[in-house]
Amino acid sequence: MSSSGPEPSASVLDVFRQSVAEIIARSLEIPIETAYDGVDLGKKGVDFTVAIPRFRRPGKPQELGKKIEQEFSPNDYLERLVVDGVFAHFYCNSKALTRLTLDQINELSRPTESAPFGTYGCNSSGRGKKVVIEFSSPNIAKPFHAGHLRSTIIGTFLSNLYSANGWETIRMNYLGDWGKQFGLLAVAFAKYGSEEKLAANPIMHLFDIYVAINKDVKEQEATGHSSVNEEAKDVFRRMEQGDTEMLALWRRFRELSIEAYKKVYQRLNITFDVYSGESLVTTANIDASMQRLRNSNLLVEKFAWESKRDRDYNAVGQQAQDEKPAYAVDLSKWKMSKPVVQKADGTTIYMVRDIAGAMQRYQQYHFDKMIYVVGDQQDLHCQQFFKILELMGEPYASSLQHINFGKVQGMSTRNGEVKFLDEILDMAKEAMLAQMKTNEDKFSNVEDPDFTSDQIGMTCVKIQDMQAKRAGSYPFDVKRMTSFEGDTGAYLQYAHVRLCSVARKVADETTLREDVTTINTDLLVEPKAREVVYHLATYPDAVRMALRVSEPSTIVTYCFRLSHLISSAWETLVVKGQDPEVAQARLYLFTCARHVLSSAMRLLSLTPLERM
Repeated sequence: MSSSGPEPSASVLDVFRQSVAEIIARSLEIPIETAYDGVDLGKKGVDFTVAIPRFRRPGKPQELGKKIEQEFSPNDYLERLVVDGVFAHFYCNSKALTRLTLDQINELSRPTESAPFGTYGCNSSGRGKKVVIEFSSPNIAKPFHAGHLRSTIIGTFLSNLYSANGWETIRMNYLGDWGKQFGLLAVAFAKYGSEEKLAANPIMHLFDIYVAINKDVKEQEATGHSSVNEEAKDVFRRMEQGDTEMLALWRRFRELSIEAYKKVYQRLNITFDVYSGESLVTTANIDASMQRLRNSNLLVEKFAWESKRDRDYNAVGQQAQDEKPAYAVDLSKWKMSKPVVQKADGTTIYMVRDIAGAMQRYQQYHFDKMIYVVGDQQDLHCQQFFKILELMGEPYASSLQHINFGKVQGMSTRNGEVKFLDEILDMAKEAMLAQMKTNEDKFSNVEDPDFTSDQIGMTCVKIQDMQAKRAGSYPFDVKRMTSFEGDTGAYLQYAHVRLCSVARKVADETTLREDVTTINTDLLVEPKAREVVYHLATYPDAVRMALRVSEPSTIVTYCFRLSHLISSAWETLVVKGQDPEVAQARLYLFTCARHVLSSAMRLLSLTPLERM
């Protein structure tokens, strides 16, 4: 179904869909817009299917189907119609479909200044709209670990996807760069820090000293009091009060961390427009948020006994003597409990910082939509956060969306410590380099084995993450992930490389004509060719569908389906040694298939390879 309306200049299939809609609208006497929205892509060899009952017209759907069938006559775009009960199945004119599809792909795949890889698959449905997408969001001074991987990969895909659908997209990395942990880090650096180690590998050194100081804290807490904790609280208090020395150290840690993260992002083929963070949410906006909550009469008192997680109170339902209440927002009416926004000592917690951050972003960007790409363990927090903004009367509250995802299992080392992303990428890279070396002839033709194996390895990591529905968890399996057997990232890169090799292998006989209008596409009469052409024509639909469901797996599935179709067509659609006109037509088909597979891979943030 296409609810965005026809855009033939972006999707030639819309021309054929429009023709179906005109026939349905005329026979059932309904608006053409209504008919158009009811034209679905077909299955099992059918091009389009219309479910007649959906239009709720008077009379039996079977009789209406017969009426449509009787009034149908072939035209330039549609060659036949088959009515099966309450379904009307339409078949496109194959010659027109092939000619128009390949020519559009060829035209829209040409590089331009604003689109260096072409625009086939893109549309203008989001033109004039702005979306802010927050994703990745690691904690400063801690290594980029596997837990951030899913948010980074899914967030990048969504950013690419919204851009492909015409939206102005702002890619935001909201860093965990404020809080008591920076007090701990400052204390740790004073005790364990090394300027030499900091210069050599800032992230790992800061992580090592952070682990060391936390060990000290645990040992002290076991005795009943932690002087390190008190010292850290004092340092953070000084930071909040604007202490020049402490803020200078914090800025240094932040800048070093961002530079280190950028290297990882560059390796992953990922960029951000904004490096934001908790520290950049202004005190004025935090104070304004609390005042808005008070003015809206949303604050209620909450005592410690009301929280099941509070371990200082053994008797549930009893208020401690002289206890001061915290302040919360009562969302129990919506089964969202009663989240605290201000502690009993008057300090606000991260819920308020999120509220203030959303207000600040709307003031700055005036977005039409803002997306938070965060794991499903934050489901309740996001529901509470969005509901509070709605109750505050914020005009953008309904424009906020939480895109969640499940966990990756098996991402820890044997001793239970977290596995860092560089380790994972290196592991995948080494596995692919070893696999590449098994074929000495092909390996000798690869110009940069190090780069190539790294790209294949990253493709493997990303595809394993994106090929299932994002809400599900999946086991991290390097052996399965880097296999060339089955639907893996390595297989996808191989499919693209093989498409690239076609032109090289036939270069001594034929090269694709610059004037493609002289290529006789009517010679592509084989059923396999028809299957490939139709699938190529549906790529813009796949892009629109992916946006509706926010699922990377939609595009991954499309890529594998195209790769399988191409794989099954090699023996039937031979180029080398054929009649020159037939060879041109088939080379044109494979060239267009390469363009589309490349486009889809780039949408997934992959780098398509030409040799491997």
